[in-house]
Amino acid sequence: MKNNSVKILGLDPGTAITGWGLIEEKKGEPVLKAYGCIETPKTHSDVERLREIARDLRHILKTYQPDEVAVEDLFFFKNLKTAIKVAQARGVLLLIPTENRIPVFEYTPLQIKQALTGYGRAEKKQVQIMVQNILKLKKIPQPDDAADALAVALCRQQSRKIELLNDLG
Repeated sequence: MKNNSVKILGLDPGTAITGWGLIEEKKGEPVLKAYGCIETPKTHSDVERLREIARDLRHILKTYQPDEVAVEDLFFFKNLKTAIKVAQARGVLLLIPTENRIPVFEYTPLQIKQALTGYGRAEKKQVQIMVQNILKLKKIPQPDDAADALAVALCRQQSRKIELLNDLG
């Protein structure tokens, strides 16, 4: 952690689209560094898609060198087949940072909503507006997957503050 700052990479798992967002905490305040999505073609096999996610995540880690990674946890899915595919992508997102000795933290959608809005059942749009406000942006980051990933990173940043306070107390 350089110069009293911490870079946090947030990840919103998906097989077709994995959102990612990088913030840097400087003097306790989050600053947007970069965001985007890892997209995989539907025409590719599951194995090829997971390989692409792993390759792109390795590139993001090498390029931005985050100190921590935060990944959204699976919470509830109506479609079991979709849940299994997302869980496989999540496995890649958990494995690659640990191979690089980067600590990984997991947060449920409820925890993310609670951290950003103070209400665990907040609507997706409310969370995205809070991402925009907290990071002092002119507009909500697009696509939604990237905004969701930034929400995960901001949740980690809030959790770090609480952990530090608990360590002091």
